[in-house]
Amino acid sequence: MIYRDLGKTGIKVSLVSCGSGGPSGLGQTKGLSQSEQTTLVRKYIELGVNYFDTAQAYNRSEEILGHGLEGVPRNSYYLSTKWNNRTLQELELKPPADLVSSVENSLRALRTDYIDVMMFHGVVPADYQLVIDQYYPQMLKLREAGKIRFIGLSEQLRADTTHKSPELAVTHHPHLWDVLMLKYGILNQCASVNVFPAAQKNCVGIINMATVRTKLTDAQQLEALIREWKAKNYIPADSLNKTRPLDWLIHDDVKSVIDAGYKFGADHPAVATVLIGTSSISHLENNALALEKPFLSDMDKNRLRQLFGGIAEFV
Repeated sequence: MIYRDLGKTGIKVSLVSCGSGGPSGLGQTKGLSQSEQTTLVRKYIELGVNYFDTAQAYNRSEEILGHGLEGVPRNSYYLSTKWNNRTLQELELKPPADLVSSVENSLRALRTDYIDVMMFHGVVPADYQLVIDQYYPQMLKLREAGKIRFIGLSEQLRADTTHKSPELAVTHHPHLWDVLMLKYGILNQCASVNVFPAAQKNCVGIINMATVRTKLTDAQQLEALIREWKAKNYIPADSLNKTRPLDWLIHDDVKSVIDAGYKFGADHPAVATVLIGTSSISHLENNALALEKPFLSDMDKNRLRQLFGGIAEFV
């Protein structure tokens, strides 16, 4: 397992990290039992993973992780969880006190005394300054009380396709943020333009989420997306095959388009870790194997940048 510095936190995180949201939610949507979920969590540990990300919004994920990590030395792994400043319908703002109760609930569910990285969850650009003014002071109090160690922010890509919230964070208030979570990959490269250089300059750690979700994992959806982008003149009509348009990436140690997606997502030096969420141990092992060599050939990487580097859409 490769380990990288997580910005200015002083900790080294595994390049592969555990994501407990997404379609699987640590097997919650696949009907895994608690015993099977614990086996999955322990497989992450066995592979050398030391960073586990979750959120109260991910159904029972915090509880599943707390159970799965029970007995594992607490100083051998790092926990990240998140809190959203709005209700599920995103119509009403929550009171700052809700952040405190959320952290207390997370601590109980995770069976721990502290959270390594506490994040504001899915902050949209319109709420960015509000989060700083109304909620960030409460986060500082939690840190002073020893409940959390570092403070972060995650984006909501559907409402922020150009990464405006992370960009505001690293360009206007880099001293406030230890960690940012965003999506960067073959079909979502915009973060490399402004966010990544500023993050590197200011030593803000980057967690890469949803690197291959969803189009890269589904051949039909990928083909439909490429047809759409050709129709919109985002990419030349003759640039890629109609069927299996990214199979040219499969060669040497790249065994699949998914492999290529993870390698590309980990290749940028600003990225500290790549979240991998799955209910399948075999998928986890394959993805971890792909990231033992976290890079594509320069020729393939450059072609991907030429094709998709200027596209900013929710994918």
